Amino acid sequence: MSADRTTGFTDIDHQHWSLRYLPPWMRPYGRLARWDRPIGIWLLLFPCWWAVALAAAPHWDNMVGWMALFAVGALAMRGAGCTWNDIVDRKVDAQVERTRGRPLPSGEVKLHQALIWMALQSLVGVAILFKFNKFAGGVALASLLLVAIYPTMKRLTSWPQVVLGLAFNWGALVGYAALTGKLSWAAFALYAGGVAWTMVYDTIYAMQDQRDDAVIGVRSTARRFAGAPRHWIGLFAVLALGSWTLAGVGAPLGAGYFAGLAAVALHFGWQIATLKPSDPAACLAKFKANAQVGWLLLAAIFAGQWT
Repeated sequence: MSADRTTGFTDIDHQHWSLRYLPPWMRPYGRLARWDRPIGIWLLLFPCWWAVALAAAPHWDNMVGWMALFAVGALAMRGAGCTWNDIVDRKVDAQVERTRGRPLPSGEVKLHQALIWMALQSLVGVAILFKFNKFAGGVALASLLLVAIYPTMKRLTSWPQVVLGLAFNWGALVGYAALTGKLSWAAFALYAGGVAWTMVYDTIYAMQDQRDDAVIGVRSTARRFAGAPRHWIGLFAVLALGSWTLAGVGAPLGAGYFAGLAAVALHFGWQIATLKPSDPAACLAKFKANAQVGWLLLAAIFAGQWT
């Protein structure tokens, strides 16, 4: 019996609708794509939506369509990326309590089946590329190297979350380029803030596995910052807020944006003050709470366009 069906800690949600209503043969593929854990889709999608909101004014009539298109793309590409991550990490995942019940290490899905599933999801992303202008399409394709190398980084460096941040927030550049056909300093500042934000939430996420990672030699910022986690996470929260401030000044956005950014700062403060690095369930809950940061910043950008 796989560990996710025992009392061991796991982040698999067997009660999620995507697992309960899928045909039994399809459920392992849904778990490979992490459909039972949609927080990753949101974290990938928000930088895209921030950029669309930043670039859309005054052409608001186009914004809803672009947001829907990026939502489909985030669903497909997050699934393809997670499948690739599980393919590369299948032997490591078998040694970690939280992940040994995943479809590949548990034997529910064979390697060749996972590769086919990854390719099918990637084709959805390819189809979306044809909706972009050539410049935006080139920007989007440039992210593939980051996606490809990320799973190997935890074996090479204690900073794999940096590579994840660079990849996961690339949509901030793609979204802006898709609507404007160019990039701006505001878009780069938005992207840089997203990278720093990823350092906050994914360090918290990696805290779940510190014990197992230490045993098998997997590296992460959670282990790197173990001596002073609040100081490091606080530093990256400040960098995120600073970068997003520059994005608002460069856009330029009105006072409503900076009021919203103050709400983001309060959320970061709550995360840091209540952090429990040795409690896996609490870390997972705090990680998921970062969806609220995404919504707050999106609302701030909208408010800044109108004030």
